[in-house]
Amino acid sequence: MAVACVVVASLACASFESFAGEAWSPAERRTLASLRLAQLPPPAADPSNAVERSPGAIALGERLFNEARFSRDGKVSCASCHDPDRQFQDGLPVGHGLADGRRRTMPLAGAGHGAWLFWDGRKDSLWSQALGPLEDAAEQGGNRLRDARLIASDYAREYEDVFGPLPDLPHAPADASPLGTPAERAAWAVLDAPTRLAVSRVFANLGKAIAAYEKTLRPGPSRLDGYLDAVAANRPATGLDARELRGLRLFIGKGQCVSCHDGPLFTDQQFHNTGVPPRDEGAPDRGRAAAIDRVSGDEFNCLGPFNDAPASPCDELRFMVTQDPGLEGAFKTPGLRGVADRPPYLHAGQVASLDDVVRHYVEAPRARVGQSELAATGARAEGKSSAHGQRPPIQLTPAEQRDLVAFLRTLSDAPSGKD
Repeated sequence: MAVACVVVASLACASFESFAGEAWSPAERRTLASLRLAQLPPPAADPSNAVERSPGAIALGERLFNEARFSRDGKVSCASCHDPDRQFQDGLPVGHGLADGRRRTMPLAGAGHGAWLFWDGRKDSLWSQALGPLEDAAEQGGNRLRDARLIASDYAREYEDVFGPLPDLPHAPADASPLGTPAERAAWAVLDAPTRLAVSRVFANLGKAIAAYEKTLRPGPSRLDGYLDAVAANRPATGLDARELRGLRLFIGKGQCVSCHDGPLFTDQQFHNTGVPPRDEGAPDRGRAAAIDRVSGDEFNCLGPFNDAPASPCDELRFMVTQDPGLEGAFKTPGLRGVADRPPYLHAGQVASLDDVVRHYVEAPRARVGQSELAATGARAEGKSSAHGQRPPIQLTPAEQRDLVAFLRTLSDAPSGKD
């Protein structure tokens, strides 16, 4: 009887070890713990936006996020592309406002954790990012003076509760913007410098309110998180089948995915060239390399006059890497939470399915722009990297590729939501 009890106890212990994840090595367990959503801290405060935690700014920002009258045709709001019911993106190959853009709409949940915004990092704060689509001809196509007038006419009380008194705006012209039509740019040029500054400050504050709202957006827990939390607590860990567990092992090991898709948001927030084919072969996208001058010269960057903390060091911008040839054709690593629910994939929707995405990384095609970090064909044959900065080849069988895709689907069990 005692022997039987020992046997039963051993089986129970072995079963618990299996469910609790004891088969993971200590190093693997540390990696798994780092992926838990519970490990995601609140986004760091942005000194350049003094109101980002103000309840009034958050409430105003949510209204402005849904305001379509900032667009030229009165039909396109931030929410048109960043649909709350679609993880704050639109499911299209490239964003579409007044016209088609060049790249995919990125989800917003967790965006406040990144130092650089957009696929190419051409904005260095969430509030500056919010301003870009407002004046972009393909997105909302608005103009700065008209936007300021709308704030003054329909949002004055809420605005002034957060930012203080609105400036006096000129009665004419009706439309003026440094980035608008030729007529709008000409009208902007004839405004005196103090008026241009005042209008631009209202415009900047519009972005700061929207960013305050966007910074409350956070991804929801997935089925994977239940498993990872149980492993971290040494509790019985269920919820992932054998195929998904094999995919998880590949993700943090042989597949090398976690080298870029790390942390609770499954992104290193950096820029990489992985040989993604251009959407338009005749006009290949240079990615991060072409964004360096844009963010450096942006009047709404950290070093500009609309930073609420002018004494802040702005280290990210001041010490931004500018000369690295690896930035040519490089794009920001997208987060993977909810990824199975938002095809197509890559920065311009070039790939239709997760199976195709994984296959791309295994096949490691040569980059059309710059040099891919993925090992080239010759190096793959030798099982090693062939050039400085390249990773070892990713060698997965078709079955392993399917397992990896099965794992990625475990990240899609809950929609993004608001804190």
